[in-house]
Amino acid sequence: MTTHDDTTLLFHNTMRVTDGHLEDFLDAIDRAVAFARKHGPQLMVQTFVDEERLLAHSFQLYRDSEAVRAHWRLADPYIRDVMEHCRVERFEVYGTPDPDVAEGVRAGVGDTCELTFTPRATGFLRLPATPTTPAPAP
Repeated sequence: MTTHDDTTLLFHNTMRVTDGHLEDFLDAIDRAVAFARKHGPQLMVQTFVDEERLLAHSFQLYRDSEAVRAHWRLADPYIRDVMEHCRVERFEVYGTPDPDVAEGVRAGVGDTCELTFTPRATGFLRLPATPTTPAPAP
C-alpha cells in the first residue's frame, strides 16, 4: 500500500551567496518564503544562512511530485529573484520523485552543481491525513 510517507520528497539546496549580495539575498529569500507560506504547496520550508561563509541551506518538504510541480508553477519569479544573488552548489533530493519531476530537477540545476537522489528507506511523518490546498496566487 502506498501512503503519503512513500511519496514525500525533501529537497536540500545548498547555495553560495554572491560576495556583496548578502543583504539582497536575505531580502529575496524572505519574500520567497513569505510567498510559499501563503500560497505554496510545501509542508515545510526552512532556510539557514552561514553569513561568515556565505552559504545558505534551504530545506523544502513536499507531499509528492505534484506538489513540486505546483511550487514550480507558482514560485518561478521568486526563485529567479533569489538566484540573482547566489548560485546553487549542491542539490539533494531525498525520496523518489516521478520521472517528470526528476527530469525537471536535473534540467533546473544543469551541470552547474552536484545533484543527488537518495531513495527513502523508512520513516514516518506526523502530518494531517487530509492535505489543505493553498489558495491560487492573485
